[in-house]
Amino acid sequence: MAIHIEGLVAIAIFYMLILVVGIWAAWKNKHSGETEGTDRSETIMVGGRDIGLFVGGFTMTATWVGGGYINGTAEYVYLPGFGLAWAQAPFGYALSLVVGGLFFAKPMRSRGYVTMLDPFQQIYGKRMGGLLFIPALMGEIFWSAAILSALGATLSVIVDINIKMSVVLSALIAIFYTLVGGLYSVAYTDVVQLFCIFIGLWISVPFALTNPAVADITVTAVKEVYQAPWRGSISSGDTWVWIDNFCLLMLGGIPWQVYFQRVLSASSATYAQVLSFLAAFGCLVMAVPSVLIGAIGASTDWNQTSYGAISPKDKDQADMILPIVLQHLCPPFVSFFGLGAVSAAVMSSADSSILSASSMFARNIYQMAFRQSASDREIVWVMRITIFVFGGLATVMALVTGTVYGLWYLSSDLVYVIIFPQLLSVLFIKGTNTYGSVAAYLFGMVLRIGGGEPYLHLPPFIYYPGWTLEQRVDHLTGAIEEVVVQRFPFKTMSMLASFLGNVGVSYLAKYLFESGKLSHKYDFLDAVVSKHSAEIMDKTTLVARGNNIGLSEMGPVKPRLSVTLAAAFTRRDTLPTEMVEEEEEESSPDSSHHDEE
Repeated sequence: MAIHIEGLVAIAIFYMLILVVGIWAAWKNKHSGETEGTDRSETIMVGGRDIGLFVGGFTMTATWVGGGYINGTAEYVYLPGFGLAWAQAPFGYALSLVVGGLFFAKPMRSRGYVTMLDPFQQIYGKRMGGLLFIPALMGEIFWSAAILSALGATLSVIVDINIKMSVVLSALIAIFYTLVGGLYSVAYTDVVQLFCIFIGLWISVPFALTNPAVADITVTAVKEVYQAPWRGSISSGDTWVWIDNFCLLMLGGIPWQVYFQRVLSASSATYAQVLSFLAAFGCLVMAVPSVLIGAIGASTDWNQTSYGAISPKDKDQADMILPIVLQHLCPPFVSFFGLGAVSAAVMSSADSSILSASSMFARNIYQMAFRQSASDREIVWVMRITIFVFGGLATVMALVTGTVYGLWYLSSDLVYVIIFPQLLSVLFIKGTNTYGSVAAYLFGMVLRIGGGEPYLHLPPFIYYPGWTLEQRVDHLTGAIEEVVVQRFPFKTMSMLASFLGNVGVSYLAKYLFESGKLSHKYDFLDAVVSKHSAEIMDKTTLVARGNNIGLSEMGPVKPRLSVTLAAAFTRRDTLPTEMVEEEEEESSPDSSHHDEE
């Protein structure tokens, strides 16, 4: 197949659009926050906490609506044996945003945190924060790599160009404007991204639906024409697996820095909640064209198309059903427009994860754990370097590994099993400590990895009730592989065990040390007796007045951003008197007048 000049031109136009918007956003907001005494590093991380309703709604929606979301939804609707019943991402992630808005956005935003790891480090200490950074980093890097890998494959379908070249080019563009503008560039390119996806796909859907090779999708939803009905069904034996996966999407979609980066950039706690609810609606709306394209793929006689007699599922190309439908069922100018728009949109999804990973490293690992005296300029440079490093790492993974989606799948599970119960504990369970956190970390990791991961050929060493041995055939090579399938909802069980382990071990350690049954000298993590040590960072401030942070969580919050933790809080009665006096002396009349306005 020859290189399609029209396709290259379409992709180049959309890529240039994304790049120009990213650079414009960086230029437009280069002085944002300076009048309020905001550190430049935190402006890059949370956008000066002044993201508006329009941009905020789009960028929050784009938290999950990207290449994996639209391609994955179409794939599951298309696959025989799965269908719409197993396309859980739209409802799962929409509910994830609703739950996040109801319970997590308000306390995180009102307490003035800068990254998702802040509460962990402040309560459990910098070492525990470093441990929790590992699964969070893995999730972000593998997600970026999966996006870039899928993008390379998509481009190869469109224009038959070298996959490696397309991956590297896409990564360089995303890294460049993220380096230049931080969250502002990411947020504004998200707006363009969603417009590209929505318009590009909706332009293509009518042409694909009316193609002579496509049967009526309302008929193929319930009757077998070319393959099993695309509506799908859930067998009684798979019910618990379905519930387990849905809980993973709904609850495991919350503890991601890409989500909390948007929450913490909102101008108030209430605003953060509103944006979450808007994004939940946006997720459902953006899934509609993907569902239709998956249904079209399942309703097509591929023998009548330029694709060939063998269907995509029989070539193990079901994951590429969206670009295949656009390429072979639409006129060339329509398919190039749709695929170009989707490719540019997919590319801009990688920037969010790269920025999130670099934000957590620069603040929670470099600054908080190693260089608390680091200047703002130093933190900015660390962020820039790590944006490049993490972007490069994701690009290399996308180029050299064939199991990127498997790696991301496992890391997503670890985020659900390890970080979600820890986030629940640190925000809502009074009295949990580092001993409980360490125990929960170990419980969750052992129970999840013990269940195995067929995608990575990782055999289980824990066989949960109801496990079965299945044979899977590679359609291309004919090779037969036996895999262990766990039908028990062990991921959710692992998450609950991790949560209960945190609470149980925390209170046990607290009882043993405070009752004197264990000598204080054995409190080697400084988590119970020596609670005001340097390890539990700024805990004196956080646990004052009975371990409660007395904040008006529904009120507008415009904290003065600073490297000092105390400045992140607005209720002065939670701070020591001398700290309040120092801040009042530092405040100038001009800045006070500005705040009043």
